[in-house]
Amino acid sequence: MRLTQVLKDFKKVGELTKKYSNLPDSYIKRSMEQIYYRTRRNPAYLPRTFGRKTIKFSHHRPWTLESKMLNPLLDKTPTIYLEPIKDWSIFKGDRVEILNGPDKGKQGIVQSVIQERNWVIVERLNMKIDVLRKEEKGRPAVIGQSEKPLRVTTDVALIDPSDMLPCEIQWRYTEKGEKVRVSVRSGRIVPVPIVARETYDFKTPTSYEEKGKDTRAAVVGKVTYEPSLSTFEMDIMKAMGIEEDRTAGPVYWY
Repeated sequence: MRLTQVLKDFKKVGELTKKYSNLPDSYIKRSMEQIYYRTRRNPAYLPRTFGRKTIKFSHHRPWTLESKMLNPLLDKTPTIYLEPIKDWSIFKGDRVEILNGPDKGKQGIVQSVIQERNWVIVERLNMKIDVLRKEEKGRPAVIGQSEKPLRVTTDVALIDPSDMLPCEIQWRYTEKGEKVRVSVRSGRIVPVPIVARETYDFKTPTSYEEKGKDTRAAVVGKVTYEPSLSTFEMDIMKAMGIEEDRTAGPVYWY
């Protein structure tokens, strides 16, 4: 594969985004689809689908309405080049230091991760001013602030908890076989925050309370299908108590 194709790998939804959504992959794929024509389900037609094949990822989740508004159906998706990251090392809740920009040298907590663009958003840092409403006659302007994303490869560095200074980390294994982050400078383990396990539905898996529409684990694990070699007609006859006493004739294949 050429390097250009590797750098253009911006079409897939990140694994961290899927874990946060707590949604099936089929639902995420279906919600991202933008189709303006699809052939009929008929033997006379070839299966063809016409629509957007890629979308431009942003800080909005790909299954939300805001993401669809940023990707009109007939607009062309711009080419975005990304530096491939083998092992993602910064998660939600990590303390990082900003390396570039007006807030260079400041430390903050990662608020969200956009793995599709190699971005992280640090809480209350790297802010931008948004004009929500312009000043009109008799109505003052409405101005707000929001965080701008930072690139994980060049703009932020993880903080070593032993000395609270930025460091480089490596993924290693403990004696128990657990994969952990280790600071290259001090050799101390940098634990992954508990907040990183948070999803759209719960803070932690153990604190989730089952609701009325949730399927219980006992129901999911119950075996309700017994495989057999009988056909559909044989199952109907067995259910109705019909016994087959006829003898099948010979069958020849030519």
